[in-house]
Amino acid sequence: MDSPNGQRRISLDFQDNGLVDSKMEKFETEYEEQGSVKRQYIAATVANLAAMVAGCCMGWTSPTLPYLESTKYIILTKGEEGWISSILALSAAIGPFPAGMTANRYGHKKALLGTAAIYILSWILLTAAKGAGLMYVARFLFGLSIGATFTVVPMYVGEIAEDKVRGALGSFTQLLCTLGFMYVYSIGPYVSYISLGVACTAVSVLFLVTMLFIPDSPYQLVKRGDREGARKALQWLRSKSSSGVNKELNELQVAVDEQASQKTSLRDLVATRGNVKALILSLGLVGWQQFSGINAVLFFSQAIFKMSGGTLDPSIATILIGVVMFLASGCTPLLVDRTGRRFLLLTSAVGMTLSQGVLGLFFFLRHIDVDTTNIGLLPVGSLIVYIIVYSIGFGPLPWAVMGELFSPKVKSTASSLTASFCWVLGFLITKFFQDIVDGLGTHSAFWMFSVCCGLAGMFVFFLLPETKGKSLQEIQLLLEK
Repeated sequence: MDSPNGQRRISLDFQDNGLVDSKMEKFETEYEEQGSVKRQYIAATVANLAAMVAGCCMGWTSPTLPYLESTKYIILTKGEEGWISSILALSAAIGPFPAGMTANRYGHKKALLGTAAIYILSWILLTAAKGAGLMYVARFLFGLSIGATFTVVPMYVGEIAEDKVRGALGSFTQLLCTLGFMYVYSIGPYVSYISLGVACTAVSVLFLVTMLFIPDSPYQLVKRGDREGARKALQWLRSKSSSGVNKELNELQVAVDEQASQKTSLRDLVATRGNVKALILSLGLVGWQQFSGINAVLFFSQAIFKMSGGTLDPSIATILIGVVMFLASGCTPLLVDRTGRRFLLLTSAVGMTLSQGVLGLFFFLRHIDVDTTNIGLLPVGSLIVYIIVYSIGFGPLPWAVMGELFSPKVKSTASSLTASFCWVLGFLITKFFQDIVDGLGTHSAFWMFSVCCGLAGMFVFFLLPETKGKSLQEIQLLLEK
């Protein structure tokens, strides 16, 4: 029955000839504390402020490069602009490896605090820059921090969250990242270069300060031998007393002991049929995610609207893209467990294929000097459709599916490898997007992305199994077939 303080008491009634022996009340179990998940939501939000800063970093080029071109505050060549945009993705491919080692050795909290410090330093350098050289350094450091963010934050959130809220909290990374995009899209076109840098530095400082008050992962604390620290962390996260977290603390100890007895190497990634399939599927999903053209679209969105010659102000159109991306990302947690992963990914692929194809057609018409005045809003509509279908499918789900496919023994190594592969592709595509536009035309670039989105749909349709409603053990058995 429920007690007045919201706790549930489980009674053991011992009867003898219909009478309850009151002396047996000493065998009643302790109150089973219900606790609360509110602080888990707080901790996940604070940790994912790192993703918001990452969104600011990735979206920064869209309002800034046109500003620099128009004001001549910093004079850059087209080649320098290309490197400023793409070097971030290159260093992000490096970031997952030192971040993973730091998190495993010192804990997720210290790894995230270090990431926050690098973010702040990077924004200071970028704001103070007067030429391409210092901008390269700042953007390279941004990339290291972003690679760390998308490696450490999902692991941290996964370890602090209870099963019943792990899916919802896991979606915060994409949601806060898009909030970062919307933040710079909304203020970037209307403030100076320095003011935008200060505004983004403020978000990084907020992340650093709030992270100081959030506990480390209880799993990591047990792993480092700090059992008492893990108990306090669980008490705070679960809103329970010391005795109320005993069971979970003991389960963590067992998990840590089992993990300590197993050594993982890169060879384990290809040691079983299931791991090989999981690796192929994970690399394929993040690969097609990058070939959908998302980084090129986000980095150059304001320039794309400017090239389109439409009636809508490019700055307003870019803000609209950020808002749509944020709202669409908020829908994913509500849909994924109802419709399944395959359905959303296939819908996403079809929608991106069509929207990129239409966008390519618009720029082709301009290329052959057809009057596009009456369809000036077409690129805005196409990109809005693209952002919506990307945000409900190929944006968040490759990472979610990756977390389901790999066995616990190889998940950490596989995650770092997959994240690195993703950013290498992101670097190459972002770096050469402008070259493709200059050499073959804007229409050719978007038609290329459209074809890739179609191939992504075929990859999902023929190769990806549905994991909806299946336990991790069932998924492993499915992959082993």
